[in-house]
Amino acid sequence: MKTPFRIRGRKKVAQAQQRGIVSLADWRSRRIRWTLQTVHGLTLVLLLIIGLGPILWLAKAAITPTQDTLRQPMALWPNGFDLDLIVQTFTKVHIERYFMNTVWIAVGSWICQIMVATTAGYALSVLRPRGSNFLFGLVLATLFVPSIVLLVPLYLTVLDMPLVNLKLVDTFWAVWLPAGASAFNVVIIKRFFDSLPREIFEAAQVDGAGPFRLFWSIVLPLSRPIVGVVSVFAVIATWKDYLWPMLVLPSPDKQPLSVRLPTLERGIQLDLFIASLAIATLFPIALFLIFQRMFLRGGGLSGAIKG
Repeated sequence: MKTPFRIRGRKKVAQAQQRGIVSLADWRSRRIRWTLQTVHGLTLVLLLIIGLGPILWLAKAAITPTQDTLRQPMALWPNGFDLDLIVQTFTKVHIERYFMNTVWIAVGSWICQIMVATTAGYALSVLRPRGSNFLFGLVLATLFVPSIVLLVPLYLTVLDMPLVNLKLVDTFWAVWLPAGASAFNVVIIKRFFDSLPREIFEAAQVDGAGPFRLFWSIVLPLSRPIVGVVSVFAVIATWKDYLWPMLVLPSPDKQPLSVRLPTLERGIQLDLFIASLAIATLFPIALFLIFQRMFLRGGGLSGAIKG
């Protein structure tokens, strides 16, 4: 027999479900339901146009002659399209050179950031040495320091590294190594490691797993979602960075797209410049489409603990 407490609890749940801008009674009305669904659909279409509109226009303008883009920027190829513009970006602009420079810079920065963030997060969250809370507080404190304040001391450091007396300017290492010192990535991964069940670590240690084996075989496989998120953040941030690569990479042959394209804009036509911009955006879009599966897949911790 149902108790009064259960009946009251179910009534409260039903009342909570009915609370909102539109009640369940209003949803039963066909006119209100169709109106709201139409508003939802128009809102989604509007957001789709706002989000994808600039990208679609860039793709259209990349194969549109300059005169058509200037005269009728919103028209869809009034005098036809020219696929030869994409070929000219490789023959005249030599965009493949700067594209590969950007890829190498992004890959190196990604490796440095993942290595530092995962090892630091593992030490602060799983190993927890003496003074780890104080060290984590120092890492959090660096987030409140504006990056522009660190620009001059960081440049002096790569100009003449202390103790080793190495000059990293005009090398990719001047971009790779500073990118690894990302407190934001350390905080994100450390918080994710804190959410992992401690029973897994204890069971692995009982089976004889050392710190390195625990990190490589247990923690990293469980951390694929957060590693994927940090990877996308790292690559996108490096791909669009302009100020720091411009300072430490003065040679044009080593500059990435973010630095070289604004310089080339003065000496090439508008259609070639837009085509170069379209090619530069392909890699971040493809990267996001690849890693979004990892976002949706989740950690997959089911089955990790038995009994």
